[in-house]
Amino acid sequence: MDFEWLYASFIANHAALRSGERKGRLLRGHAYAEKLFLQQVWAPLFGNFDNLHPEYEIYDWNRKSQFLDFAYITPFGKFGVECDGFQSHVKDMDRDKFSYALNRETFLTAMGWKMMHFSFDDIQSRPEVCRMLLQMVVGPYMLRSGEIISSRSASQMMEKEVLRLAWTLGRAIRPQGVIQQLDVDFRTARKWLRGVGVGVGVAAD
Repeated sequence: MDFEWLYASFIANHAALRSGERKGRLLRGHAYAEKLFLQQVWAPLFGNFDNLHPEYEIYDWNRKSQFLDFAYITPFGKFGVECDGFQSHVKDMDRDKFSYALNRETFLTAMGWKMMHFSFDDIQSRPEVCRMLLQMVVGPYMLRSGEIISSRSASQMMEKEVLRLAWTLGRAIRPQGVIQQLDVDFRTARKWLRGVGVGVGVAAD
């Protein structure tokens, strides 16, 4: 399948599910490095963008909004992918930014994320190294799952995501909140909320 068509559809589909700053961040923040990562690393390895979310909003321990370049959310785990340029992620980083970056990484690990960082130089000039490392991280989880996940297991995993989302937002969450944060349709959002049940800071209607 033609990459440009696949990429355009991928961005358009996610943009259609978003609004406000989350949509603006996708259209502004998804730049050359992120597209090149998809073209040279992700697409050759997976062949599709299923379960992959660009410019995915997360919250830190202070409920401050941040964005991952990509989030790969599957029934066998959730993975964060960052495409790091030397200038913006190393050379221009002061001590406070450095400390925050480390603390954020640790917090995301505590929240169940498995984080991966790829340098722009490697994405551009050594994509085979990135593909190898990506496969080494994700592959074992896929193998242990048998690459065949029951619909029940998938629903249970996503219901846990709804609970985590309710915690990070610090308020009751309704279908619209799940739609905006997890890029799903209304029917799916309502099903996950009903699966979680009442009394845990969520509302199914």
